[in-house]
Amino acid sequence: MYVIGKSGPNVLERPFLKMGARVKFGEPQTSRWTRTVNPVALDVRSDREGEFFLVSKRADVRVEVLEVKPRERHLVLLARVPNDSGQETKSRFLLGHDERHWFVAAIPERSPVSTVAAAKQALKPERVVLVEGSVKNKVRQRRINKARIRQGEWFFIPVPSLKVDPKRTFKNEPLRRGAGKPHVCQELYREGGELVYISRRYPNGLSPAEYVSLSEQEKKQTVWRTMTRNPHVYVHGTVRQPR
Repeated sequence: MYVIGKSGPNVLERPFLKMGARVKFGEPQTSRWTRTVNPVALDVRSDREGEFFLVSKRADVRVEVLEVKPRERHLVLLARVPNDSGQETKSRFLLGHDERHWFVAAIPERSPVSTVAAAKQALKPERVVLVEGSVKNKVRQRRINKARIRQGEWFFIPVPSLKVDPKRTFKNEPLRRGAGKPHVCQELYREGGELVYISRRYPNGLSPAEYVSLSEQEKKQTVWRTMTRNPHVYVHGTVRQPR
């Protein structure tokens, strides 16, 4: 296990070097997407030497690498974020290299994984696990197989019979989970889902009932916008994550 402690971040560089990656460290910045400052943020950036991981965190956030697989070029990273009550929130990430680029994928909080293999499996929605039942085990972890395509933490399953309303199809639309950095889809179409109210303080959204329960003062202190949470999402064309 590798930990950022008082001795500095050099200890954490070792597992990154083992899998052939560069890493840099910095202070957390305001997100241009949510206008909030996250206690810890992981990203892939580029410079003249190529791609590198950027780990940005508050001074009180502890970061650990739980496992590194040099041959697979993957590692699992754990961030411990303390709160005002003395407890801590644990966030896990899978960092690695696919066929073309380095990537960062947030692991669902319900999955307290500690290995690369478990992290890969935890990132798969139930429907993906189901459709991969017809795929050989040796190709299930590839970025592309006959059942689906993976882009970062997102999985895309072909739906050739889908008919969409062109008036409800959006161009260059962001695709985001929580307060993370979104992917941008060339074309995106949504169906169903629930209405939520989004603000800087509530980047994951409030239901209409939760929003109504707020005081009038709290409602007026920030700018709100409405979005749809957990809809059925369909995309067409390229899916990219801005650098």
